Amino acid sequence: MLQFVVTPAAGKRLIAKGIAQHPEVKRALTEATVVVVAGTTNGYVAEELLQSIGQSEGFSKQGFMRGITVPPHVATSEIGRLPNEFEFPGDVIVAKGQWVRGKTVFDVLDDLKEGDIILKGANAIDPGRKQAAILIGHPKAGTIGSIYQAVVGRRVRLILPVGLEKRVASDLNELAAKVNSPGSRGPRLFPVAGEVFTEIEALRLLAGVEAEIVAAGGVRGAEGAVWLGVWGPDDAAEKASELIKSVAGEPQFPF
Repeated sequence: MLQFVVTPAAGKRLIAKGIAQHPEVKRALTEATVVVVAGTTNGYVAEELLQSIGQSEGFSKQGFMRGITVPPHVATSEIGRLPNEFEFPGDVIVAKGQWVRGKTVFDVLDDLKEGDIILKGANAIDPGRKQAAILIGHPKAGTIGSIYQAVVGRRVRLILPVGLEKRVASDLNELAAKVNSPGSRGPRLFPVAGEVFTEIEALRLLAGVEAEIVAAGGVRGAEGAVWLGVWGPDDAAEKASELIKSVAGEPQFPF
């Protein structure tokens, strides 16, 4: 087993590289519609996907977000909005190989069908149970509430790129029952059924190795980092090592 420190930023880049090589995503990029819903991890995903089709010019991760989590002393609400938010640029919609600029998921939601893909980030994951959940600040369940109309109603594929920094130790359905109960305060929690795609899935897809968390934490930029234990055949382990080294210097998310 080899061990590596993966920071949250490096993890986001690793996940994005994995999503760009996901067989269903690659198919949908040219044959169907792919919707990358704004979020910090999905900013990296959008970069990688747009680069893969040669249309990355004009895209920036900066401002590609809705509600985010920031330290309490800089937040202006319980769901972590910044006082100087950038003008929202829209989600990234790629229809049959063409980036449709200036649109949001809500503009195309009614037209999505089986074969299309929605990529949506999450705020909590249980890697063992392959569960994910999203914090909700909107009284109508936010973006995911609308997305579910297409996912459940028309079998649109939902993939959830999310970093291991967002892992929790409890069953997310049980947690949601608690935080969503009458009388509770703070954001609500929406468990979602979809394909959870973390750094572990990225390494499996890109390098053919297995991985698990063996430790976590750090300082001086390693806050939220995980120690990943990686194992597999020698050539696969070496490939994973080179891949992780290639993203190790990823800078923190820009603001």
